[in-house]
Amino acid sequence: MRVLPKRRRSEEQRSGTMPVMGHLEELRHRIILSMVALAFGAVIGWFLFDPFIELVKEPYCDFLAAHPEQRPPGGRCELNFIAVTDIFLLKLKVVVFLGLLAVLPFVLYQIWAFVVPGLTDRERRWAIPFTAAATILFLLGGFVSYVFLPQGLEFLLGFGGDAFQPLITGDRYIGFVVLVTLAFGLAFLLPIFLIFLQLVGVLTARRLASWRRYSILAIAIFAAVITPSGDPYTMLAMMIPMYLFYEASIIIGRALKR
Repeated sequence: MRVLPKRRRSEEQRSGTMPVMGHLEELRHRIILSMVALAFGAVIGWFLFDPFIELVKEPYCDFLAAHPEQRPPGGRCELNFIAVTDIFLLKLKVVVFLGLLAVLPFVLYQIWAFVVPGLTDRERRWAIPFTAAATILFLLGGFVSYVFLPQGLEFLLGFGGDAFQPLITGDRYIGFVVLVTLAFGLAFLLPIFLIFLQLVGVLTARRLASWRRYSILAIAIFAAVITPSGDPYTMLAMMIPMYLFYEASIIIGRALKR
């Protein structure tokens, strides 16, 4: 039994008139390709696990160096684990996350290729710019989240004062960092989403401009909900770029219309 459908597109796929089952078959094909790529990326992520742990642990170690009263017994900067399987499960999650970052351009292209049958020939030519821009913005969001991670830790761990000492487990801390990175990466994809909607005619630059006040409120609520930490530094670090991206999508939409 054939696992993957034929790679050559049919006339229905090229014209965008596929039936529902054809779209489901195409979706299955793209998902399988993405999963295979993710498996190869996880191999790369396996070798990047130790450098990644040292990188994300550095802001926590800097916090302890700046607040010696909150250092754990022994004074060492270390992450703990409780259950026997914690480290094993943590490594699997981190390896998959790093694998996703390694093959992110390929996965984003598969998303675009699934949408392509419903677009015109002119819109299909945006595949490479879409993939490149989405990859850069996602990685930029992850970088911004790491830059503001020390401020987030300072805000959250500082509530304890001198009366409490943090005893942070590795799975909770690394999971927190990964969630913040994913949240920022997805938030920074906002202009790609808005420009795509303008390309296919769902939105216009004029309509986005008229929604500016409501969009600021929506961005603030989104940042407050999606950021796992909830501290004001992280929220502002997400809100300000998202609003700038919103304005940029309006400018780009007007340029594309001309």
